[in-house]
Amino acid sequence: MTTQQTPDTELAGQPAAYWTGVAYEALIAYTRAQQAAKGYTQPQFWLLRNLSVNDISPDGEGMTLPELREAMSSYIRPEDDLAAEAQGLLERGWLTRDAEDRLWLTPEGEQARVDLARNAPAIRAALHEGIDDADYVTTVKVLQRLIRNAGGTVA
Repeated sequence: MTTQQTPDTELAGQPAAYWTGVAYEALIAYTRAQQAAKGYTQPQFWLLRNLSVNDISPDGEGMTLPELREAMSSYIRPEDDLAAEAQGLLERGWLTRDAEDRLWLTPEGEQARVDLARNAPAIRAALHEGIDDADYVTTVKVLQRLIRNAGGTVA
């Protein structure tokens, strides 16, 4: 099957929101499929990261599901069920729950976070295949400018 090349003049007139949406869905689907093949989910990895003092957590303190949901509000997807995802991690012994319903990372959970993080470079490499770093940086800068032009905030 051959793919038809769209002229640059036509591409320049196409809506960025459409293409960023298509890219987002494709990238998330690919990433999640790769993680599922390794036996974990993206939300599970995020839970581990958010509870680790060696990663996102500023203090390594336990958090409730509502606190975790708030901490992940900028990237969690509507279909992500954090209660079910946390239950899977509790069953693996990677998290514990205290009397105040706070989730805590276990030493086994910290080791799992470290081990699972080793999958990220291969996922990134596959997604970046054929894209040099300069083009990628330009793309990110263009997206940041589009965000600012739309009144959004770039972190």
